[in-house]
Amino acid sequence: MRIITLEEHVTFPEMVRLIPEKILANQSVDQSAKLGKLAPKLADVNGERLASMDETGISLQVLSVAGAGADLLDPENGTAFARQYNDTLAQKVAVNPDRFAAFAHLPMTAPEEAAEELERTVKTLNFKGALINGMTQGRFLDHPIFAPVLERAEKLDVPVYLHPGLPPKAVVAAYYSGLPNDGGTALSVAGWGWHSETAIHVLRLIISGTLDRYPKLKIIIGHMGEMLPVMMARCDERFGVNDAGINKRIISQTLKEQVYITTSGIFTLPPLMAALETFGIDNILFSVDYPFSKNEDGLRFLKSIPLPEDQIEKIAHLNAEKLLKLD
Repeated sequence: MRIITLEEHVTFPEMVRLIPEKILANQSVDQSAKLGKLAPKLADVNGERLASMDETGISLQVLSVAGAGADLLDPENGTAFARQYNDTLAQKVAVNPDRFAAFAHLPMTAPEEAAEELERTVKTLNFKGALINGMTQGRFLDHPIFAPVLERAEKLDVPVYLHPGLPPKAVVAAYYSGLPNDGGTALSVAGWGWHSETAIHVLRLIISGTLDRYPKLKIIIGHMGEMLPVMMARCDERFGVNDAGINKRIISQTLKEQVYITTSGIFTLPPLMAALETFGIDNILFSVDYPFSKNEDGLRFLKSIPLPEDQIEKIAHLNAEKLLKLD
């Protein structure tokens, strides 16, 4: 069976070195230790990564940039940085184009230029959309400044993968400080904070009316829906259709019509069952979150899903092929 994974990360050291140290040191959470341990795996594309894919039967990975990037830089430098990163990524993918594809890395501090870069990467480099890491300078994507990016993604008919980003310093101080050892850091990112923030990001796009303004725009989120499946009915109850006519659909309808979720990093059946009951089989796509999660764990989970083979195939590859227009 063909297997496609969509949230699989790279970080190229030669690109990170172009970001000034003072900017890297100013991030709200220091992840250097964890990223450092995985640095060889993140930098590799056609070596150990490809061997692991062969061993686990993964047919194709859609690669995206993890960690420090263009969103940390001013508009001019960020635009040049993103373009160079995308060109470097395209060169890596071109070595094995039947095994790898890519999401664009965008200079989100320069939204107009980000829209142009998205179009360049899609039309020239055959990228399949873009991955955006959380907020940009404290702003969610519902802010009007990001309209050019969303409008262009809708026009190009490519999805935007909404990936967690590091929380702002004020959020870290209010929610995650004062805990022993590294508990606060873990809670702020993969332990909880990343997932709740991404869920809030999606809900803001709905409640603000942003997704209604771009009804053909497709959003992808990871980690089995970032807790939204278990909160969908609650959101419908509390929000409904906005009385002011800002959002025209209930939360669940918008989620089902415009949001796709991947299994990245969540390899147990209860969250999947909740996702199936809420988002539905056609909105669920398999992913691993390599190298932060192991391909072997993802494959073991995929094989354990108690569904008919035709539905497993939707999760494993058919939904991804349709959404990303993969051959």
